[in-house]
Amino acid sequence: MRWVLLFCGAVTLAAQDPLYLSTQKKFDQIEAGTLKPHAVVQFTPAELNAWARVKVVQTVQQGIRDTAIQLGSGTATGSALVDFLKMRQAQGQETPWLISKLIEGERPLKVEVRLTSSGGQATVTVLRVELSGAALSGRTLDFLISNFFKPLYPDAKIGEPFELGYNIDRIEVEPAMVRVVMK
Repeated sequence: MRWVLLFCGAVTLAAQDPLYLSTQKKFDQIEAGTLKPHAVVQFTPAELNAWARVKVVQTVQQGIRDTAIQLGSGTATGSALVDFLKMRQAQGQETPWLISKLIEGERPLKVEVRLTSSGGQATVTVLRVELSGAALSGRTLDFLISNFFKPLYPDAKIGEPFELGYNIDRIEVEPAMVRVVMK
């Protein structure tokens, strides 16, 4: 019980971080539709990292820590230390014994994606996935996506266009910031 209270206290403190609060306020404005036409909302890497630290803990709850986001020209790279077995357990999923022995333990994960968007549509393309420094592809990558990413984000689209919503025209990713441009 003490660990639960400590965990809840840590999430509460993180959620009071001024960078997290500022970022969440910007997301709330976008979602509420209160921005003027052609408004531009900017997010710095520090803001996105503060927001991700809180939201990842709230979404995943267990098995992931030390999240970080790096921005590039049209790209973003997310990294974290992950324990896939703990993630599955937190989701209430049973894992066969052999698979559990293969995926247990904390490992560094790095995912690089390219975001292209215009006219209210976007496409996220996975450029590279590394687990413990080794590049993943094929069946191994498909396994991770279908067993860990999709259960957390069932509506996510990878490699196919999707509607941005919230009256967003496009999202521009640069090393120093992400710009959300409204229609």
